[in-house]
Amino acid sequence: MTAMAHQPLTQADVLLEGFLALDTPEGFRAELIEGEIVVTPPPDGDHEDYIGLIVTQVIRRSRTDMQFSGNKGLTLGKAEGCPRDHVLPDGTFAPQVLRLFRGADSWMPCQGVAMVLEVTSTKPNADREVKRRCYARAGIALYLLVDRDNSEVTLLSNPREDDYRQRCTVPFGKQLTLPEPFAFDLDTSDFL
Repeated sequence: MTAMAHQPLTQADVLLEGFLALDTPEGFRAELIEGEIVVTPPPDGDHEDYIGLIVTQVIRRSRTDMQFSGNKGLTLGKAEGCPRDHVLPDGTFAPQVLRLFRGADSWMPCQGVAMVLEVTSTKPNADREVKRRCYARAGIALYLLVDRDNSEVTLLSNPREDDYRQRCTVPFGKQLTLPEPFAFDLDTSDFL
């Protein structure tokens, strides 16, 4: 019997192992983004209200029946020298027919995800910049960002490498067209 050669653990391996072993306080969310562990406190009521307004419209108006999860962790690509990103979007949408969330582990691959949703809160630049790069690297077709500080909604699409090539931004109160598989105009008048 020959002894198996063991590969030494890399810094990225140790970071990922430590992240996966975290026990965050109730309501707090931990993510591993571009090699950094990010812990955020529970969201405020306005944050949840924006998510609810969007989910209601997607469920009622989307051309394709959609599933929604507000707690599904996604394993994405990785930045150079870092472990895979582990991100918890504020919302994840996938076509109902895929049954993407059924039987999924707490961290699942992002294949089949139609759109991710983020609403800015305690770390708005993470939503505007870092998470945008993560979602683009993973090839998620649509990223919807509700920017509360700037009172605007942005839809990012056409991911390539670590960014999106198309951006459409409207101020709160205007409509924003969501393309297929959603195919409807998102009304943001209730965001005012």
